Amino acid sequence: MEILRHAVVLVHIVGFAVLFGSWVVAAVGDRKITRVMTWGMVIAAVSGLALAAPWGIDGSLNYTKITVKLIVLLAIGALLGIGSARQRKNGSVAPALFWLVGILSLLNAALAVLWR
Repeated sequence: MEILRHAVVLVHIVGFAVLFGSWVVAAVGDRKITRVMTWGMVIAAVSGLALAAPWGIDGSLNYTKITVKLIVLLAIGALLGIGSARQRKNGSVAPALFWLVGILSLLNAALAVLWR
């Protein structure tokens, strides 16, 4: 069971890497919301929800941390959805909206690593 949980953690990290990596590429380039960002967010969300289930661990889960990370993830999803819609309509995305996606993605990773 522990190996399966570690595999899900790996998928979760890969989802974050896809989200944040594609954001960094877009930040250096044309600053647009891409489908790769959305897929990274979905991968991180699904694997994060699987990790929030109390399986394969001995101790208790930190549900406060899980809730805060979920709220940040929902905010990222909302920003990606709003940014994609505005981008289709206007051809560009507001700079504040674009930069918030990267900041919140990094914040979510920082919460995972630093909050013990």
